[in-house]
Amino acid sequence: MPKPEILDPQGKAVHGALPRLGFSGVTDVRQGKRFELEIEGELTEAVMAEVEKIAGTLLSNPVIENYAVHVAAASDEVGA
Repeated sequence: MPKPEILDPQGKAVHGALPRLGFSGVTDVRQGKRFELEIEGELTEAVMAEVEKIAGTLLSNPVIENYAVHVAAASDEVGA
């Protein structure tokens, strides 16, 4: 992943597209070899279902790509 101080235009583009596609609650997106989404509020089953839908409809091409969703606490950040 790029360092946090590095500009991430792809992540910003994805973040901007989410509300237009009807998704809410994502406060930030970073893209590198993976996507990192920060979610506001409590992580419920409904929120996880929405994240799975985001991954399957916007962040991946299911015809040629597989994806996995992992949850990490903010303190689990790489390099933290």
